[in-house]
Amino acid sequence: MKGKKIRIALTILFAAVFCVSAGMVLSIWLRGEREEAAFDELAAIVHGTSAVSGGTGASSFVQSGGDAPAAESAGDSAGQSGSAGTADEPGLAALTAMNPDCFGWLEIPGTGVDYPVMFTPEDPEHYLRRAFDGSWAQSGVPFLDGSWTPEGKQYIIYGHNMDNGTMFAPLLRYADADFCREHPVLVLETIYEASAEYEIFAAFRSKAYDVDDEGVFRYYRYTNLSAQEDFESFVSQCLAASLYDFGVTPQYGDTIVTLSTCSYHTDEGRFVVAARRAGQ
Repeated sequence: MKGKKIRIALTILFAAVFCVSAGMVLSIWLRGEREEAAFDELAAIVHGTSAVSGGTGASSFVQSGGDAPAAESAGDSAGQSGSAGTADEPGLAALTAMNPDCFGWLEIPGTGVDYPVMFTPEDPEHYLRRAFDGSWAQSGVPFLDGSWTPEGKQYIIYGHNMDNGTMFAPLLRYADADFCREHPVLVLETIYEASAEYEIFAAFRSKAYDVDDEGVFRYYRYTNLSAQEDFESFVSQCLAASLYDFGVTPQYGDTIVTLSTCSYHTDEGRFVVAARRAGQ
């Protein structure tokens, strides 16, 4: 009898643990769906497939982080002011009117990467766990390295590798040669430059290195490529580390976009995709 009671108790315990775990998984999945839906609304505005109302813009992206605690308002955060325009204007101008921290829009056609890029130099990781509207969000928003300067010729953009395959998770698919051939171009528009295509020239695995690691390529330190020596050092190390030969070799003076996301091939792993502006 005692053994039977123990078995019943254990069954109830395991059932309870399963229900709690399933509930947590469902909650995370639903939150991810809500966050991605909010980005879909912003993409529709940028690509001109959705009308933008006056005021603060599309209503349903507000509080896109779900029922998590709200962070400080995006309008109060340290940000980048540019030629924002008004919320009734189409395209990127509408987003910068809604949130002046919005620096640009990044798309890799056919991959699902289609997101705003934020810039808060006084607090570079401000959008690490914030939605576009400033509320808490697990997926965050891709953001530009805080050391960016207009003359630096280098955009280093960071984004999460989400378990549901969103944000910068598709970057890891560049480890596959066929994927590389099928998606050789990314598109970036900023508040300073019109939409432009960038040809991918390298994709490689890396990591956030310890300060005492020697003889390593800290790609994230190359925030300014205006000096020829820095440009050539960065490009040569990217090409040497690349998993594939993309047949593209940047020349000094080219503008570079470097995308970085987490990878789990090693502790503090990163996956990096680098591209140069076409037609320069």
